[in-house]
Amino acid sequence: MFTINIYLKLALIAICFVGGVVLTVLYGFGYSWILFLIGLVLLGSYLLLGTIQSASEYVQAQDFAGARKRLALTKFPSLLYVSNRAFYYIINGSIDMNEGKTAEAEAYFEKALALKLPTDTERAMVLMQMANINASKSKWTAAKNYFRQAKKLKVEEPTLKQQMEQFELALASQGGARRMGGGRRNQQMMRPGGKRRRPKMR
Repeated sequence: MFTINIYLKLALIAICFVGGVVLTVLYGFGYSWILFLIGLVLLGSYLLLGTIQSASEYVQAQDFAGARKRLALTKFPSLLYVSNRAFYYIINGSIDMNEGKTAEAEAYFEKALALKLPTDTERAMVLMQMANINASKSKWTAAKNYFRQAKKLKVEEPTLKQQMEQFELALASQGGARRMGGGRRNQQMMRPGGKRRRPKMR
């Protein structure tokens, strides 16, 4: 996909509008309208698309600091096209997860889930992030709920499928450990000190 470097795009926007104003003053609007039109098109693409694509390339390269700086150039995230706004939140959440900022990441992922994501794979990816966050807090009910939602989606990414399989195994082992722990507690309640106490006879 063809993209213009964000710094070049911002420079072109400034040049088009400044040049348009100068030509309007010197020769009239008839000579400058094309510059204003180009400037408006470039400005519109910046406001609707932001810097999401280039930021995602930084994330894929594991350059999270670079991704954060590139996202900072998106000054009006609320004006982004809905899919790009969702990815804006996902990338921010991924960066926060990498930095150990779980609460901030969770807030971003919740915002992404509230928007329309392009494919089931991307929605499942966010749901699995939320499942992992809740599992790390031992909030197993919430973790299972997010995981069940992810399982209902058509996931085509092999790596994500593998992560979901591993998470399901982790949930199964966690459930087994809880059952075993409950059984031991019941046995201890039944046999304090190794013997079951009989009630006093009246």
